[in-house]
Amino acid sequence: MRTPIPDPDFIHTALAQSENLIAYYVGQQLAAHYPDCGIVMKSNRFELERFADDDQCTLTVLDAAYAQRSTEWMFQQGIDRTMLNGWLGVCWQEHELLILQMSWENHGSSYSARWLVAETETIADQFIEAVTRHDMEIHGEVLVFEEGYWSKNEELFESIKDATLENLILEGTLKEEITADLAHFLKSQDTYRHYGVPWKRGIIFIGPPGNGKTHMVKALINQLQQPCLYVKSFKSRYDTEQASIRAVFERARAVAPCLLVLEDLDTLVNDDNRAFFLNELDGFASNDGIMIIATTNHPNELDPAIMDRPSRFDRKYHFNLPGTAQRRAYLAMWNARLQDDLRLSDEGLAQVARATHSFSYAYLKELILSAMMGWIDKRVEGGMDHVMLEQAALLRSQMGTRSEQLGLRGAIQD
Repeated sequence: MRTPIPDPDFIHTALAQSENLIAYYVGQQLAAHYPDCGIVMKSNRFELERFADDDQCTLTVLDAAYAQRSTEWMFQQGIDRTMLNGWLGVCWQEHELLILQMSWENHGSSYSARWLVAETETIADQFIEAVTRHDMEIHGEVLVFEEGYWSKNEELFESIKDATLENLILEGTLKEEITADLAHFLKSQDTYRHYGVPWKRGIIFIGPPGNGKTHMVKALINQLQQPCLYVKSFKSRYDTEQASIRAVFERARAVAPCLLVLEDLDTLVNDDNRAFFLNELDGFASNDGIMIIATTNHPNELDPAIMDRPSRFDRKYHFNLPGTAQRRAYLAMWNARLQDDLRLSDEGLAQVARATHSFSYAYLKELILSAMMGWIDKRVEGGMDHVMLEQAALLRSQMGTRSEQLGLRGAIQD
């Protein structure tokens, strides 16, 4: 069913109406023009273009009328064009649909809507359901929640691919304990249900910044191969934090089993939203299959109702500042990647490991990079030992008072 579009001035005429009447006018006119078709209006988020990009349908911009598109240059993706006002032809399965896209200002805010014209209203509803279900699924991306809505972040997903357990140095058997815990949880659904225990897991990574919490989260995403939802913020210009929290947990329940990452939990949960958050966490709604991984740099800023209730976060893992053995292992891992003339000697490696007490892994990485740049400036053969020790002293002197105090309080006794 590829019916001709109405008068080419249809959109112009519609936009000339009062902003309160535009939607009604468009629906009324489409019903008059297509009396034997099903017409459905879709006013909220509708990822039609992504559906087409994933080869679920084909889209054609109809040239019989002017199609107004907004053009942006995106740093990673290049040119990106968004339809504002125009007509689209859609081929989906054995059906053909016509879609009218319109955008306008409504009470000072941008508003957009799509009208689907199909052979029947049932077909239009089925198409909307197919697009929405596809958008709910996660296809090789991380789903990120920010500003009150979800978006698929392929760039973040690509960065996660480089994070592995092999290139993560932690104290003792910490990383093995965490991965074994979650792997066992994923295999135990039937056991949990047999004994009437909710099949959910809440773990929290605790420790000062730069000591592997985020790396561990990324490595787990790679290791477990489960859909991942990542929450940046519950704040939104257009809705309440409570509405955002509800949207996050509803999406997690829809795609479970999944990982729900709440990084910097102490900044996400506050006095205004805490009660609502706790209710979603362990209220009446089932959170079966949801593995919540939270991180915090400041556990003292989290309410005891979050930290001390086993039904909420039943596993707590501490990411302390690395001791001498961990620092040496981390430096050795980096040292092995360097070209021969940039490498530390065995004695230099031991000296730098001892000289960097109270350094986090992030500071160690900064030390390595700054030492490499310092060595390139001087080009002294065999001089990396001296350059890195010199840079370690300089970096320590540049540490802010607060960071240094935090590091000394949490330092492992070597």
